[in-house]
This record gives sequence, structure tokens and C-alpha cells, in this order.
Amino acid sequence: MNWNYYDTFITVAADCPVETGTQPPDKKDGKTKPSIEFEIITNNPYAYTQEELLYEVHIRHKNIPETELAERGNQIRDEFFRKPQPCLRASMLPKKYGWGIHFNAKGQIAIVPVESPDYRRFVEGANGKVKLLAAMRNKKK
Repeated sequence: MNWNYYDTFITVAADCPVETGTQPPDKKDGKTKPSIEFEIITNNPYAYTQEELLYEVHIRHKNIPETELAERGNQIRDEFFRKPQPCLRASMLPKKYGWGIHFNAKGQIAIVPVESPDYRRFVEGANGKVKLLAAMRNKKK
């Protein structure tokens, strides 16, 4: 099964509540999934595919120790992907925090703030063959 997008740009949701890219907050007791996604992507632009990112967020969010990953990494990964996983169109980064998500030709991800010239270039089609997809709305119409 292929969990990745290629040459695609996910625009912010039509009902996104912010006008600028905003860092997702952490909770008192640890990081949220959006804050983990944000941290991984901003520290490693174009290093992860959607599939790799989903799995990395899962293991960090669940605080799975390195020793357990070394012993059971393949089993943990198989169990994670056995269940359907939401794609990044459902991520809070484009839905709530104002980040477009660009997938390059290799399917690797970077985020782009909604207020930036790069975001505008993607949306206006100046980046050539990149397909546009909208993030899922926060509320049904």
C-alpha cells in the first residue's frame, strides 16, 4: 500500500482559523501530535515521506523506547499500518495552524506558511506540475 503523495501541495483548510503559520502548542504533560509533526518537518524538511512521518509521530507520541524499537520495530510498524491512518490532509497543521504541506517528486515533505510568497506560488500554479489538494475542513458545511 502506498501512503505517500508526490508533486502535491496540500493547501490550508477553507475554514482554517489562522492567517499565518503558527507553531502548534504542547500540552502540560507532553507534546501533541501536531507539535510532533511540526518539529519533525521543520527540523528535517524534505527528509520524510508521509508514511515515514506518520510512523515517526506515532512512536514519539507513544514514547516507544529505542530498546523496544530495536527488538520489535517491524512488528510495531506492521501493527500501526494494519489500521487505516489519516493522510496529512487531515493533519492539524493545514486544518488549524496555517501550514501548507508540499510533497516533492520523491514524496518528501516540507511545510509552507500560508502567508508566504512560496505558498502563494504553489496555489497560483507557478511551481509547474504540482497538484493541489485542500486540507479537510474542520467543520462540515
